[in-house]
Amino acid sequence: MIRVAILGSTGSIGVSALDVVSAHPGRLAVVGLAAGGNVALMQQQVERLRPAVVAMATGPALAQVRDGLSAAATAQIRESAPGREGLVLVATQPDVDVVLCACSGTEALEAVLAAIAAGKRIALANKEVLVMAGSLVMRAAAARGVDVLPVDSEHNAIHQCLAGHPPAHVRRLVLTASGGPFRKTPAAALAEVTAADALSHPTWKMGRKISIDSATMMNKGLEVIEARWLFDLPPDRIDVVIHPQSVVHSMVEFVDGSLLAQLGVTDMKLPIQYAFTYPDRWDSPVPRLDWQDGLDLRFEPPERSRFPCLTLAYAALRAGGAAPVVLNAANEVAVASFLEGRLGFTGIAAVVSEVLSTAVGRALDTSSVAAIREVDAWARRAAGVRVGTVESAGRGTIA
Repeated sequence: MIRVAILGSTGSIGVSALDVVSAHPGRLAVVGLAAGGNVALMQQQVERLRPAVVAMATGPALAQVRDGLSAAATAQIRESAPGREGLVLVATQPDVDVVLCACSGTEALEAVLAAIAAGKRIALANKEVLVMAGSLVMRAAAARGVDVLPVDSEHNAIHQCLAGHPPAHVRRLVLTASGGPFRKTPAAALAEVTAADALSHPTWKMGRKISIDSATMMNKGLEVIEARWLFDLPPDRIDVVIHPQSVVHSMVEFVDGSLLAQLGVTDMKLPIQYAFTYPDRWDSPVPRLDWQDGLDLRFEPPERSRFPCLTLAYAALRAGGAAPVVLNAANEVAVASFLEGRLGFTGIAAVVSEVLSTAVGRALDTSSVAAIREVDAWARRAAGVRVGTVESAGRGTIA
């Protein structure tokens, strides 16, 4: 029996993870669930799965969950807590084997580090944890002998293709990208796109923030930073290619010229199950890829003029230090402002670029979680100021 804790159980990844658990009764079991503010869905999950530990983002949300449960479900809960404390509580339970980190944003950083210290396998579906603190997290995992297994379909594909090969065998990693809803939109027209346009992803059903990141290709830039830490390769050996069919989830090119790719249907249950069961493979609750029925695979380079956020992410990774923390924080503020209608689509890249430029030359410490949190807060404040400047000047563009 593999016992799992899920951080972010009411999001799209969390829901898919629970589908995987339901497909394997007697082999997978849920010990703990943590979520944000979706009280109704969390109540349904707790009633169905009867976890021993429950957490919500706030105390009032947690109280609402508990108040709406049956006596039988309540009796199964041995501990509960709100906020980051709750995330740590769920992630460090003694009877947990695997912690799935599917929280949006940066809230789960402390929980991931605590789970590593407790010897738990990490199934990581959250990019921001490694973007903010890749060195701290991977160093802690190596010291504790803990696996950090990627759930992002691209990194999961690379993990499968590498199959134990050391970095010296690898010429480059190739992360595939769908291109999002604006793959063919002229760059000059992007200033006029709406949030509804940007949320209409052609391939994946995702949350609002990650859908906007896909539309700007910041999502792929964050994945490049994540890949650097997961696979210990520099940015000049990590490439991105547009693959609209989203059938090849990523590739590895080896020094001898061999190119290995992982193909599959566009269903997150496959990489989630892989991370739960590795190194074993089980039957999965996903349809099989029909590769005999006219499978069409096309690839093209991303146009950097259309996707400046990808360039910004590479620049932040090369700069190192606090730059990826600043990039991520500024992007989160800019995306939220776009979704609220206070910033144009092209203003997202403009805000991130400006805050990154402001950070250059500053002595920003990232040697601890507390220091990283301080940099994150500074960058969010700086981005908020910049949003006001871009907003007052109309729709933003990047120089």
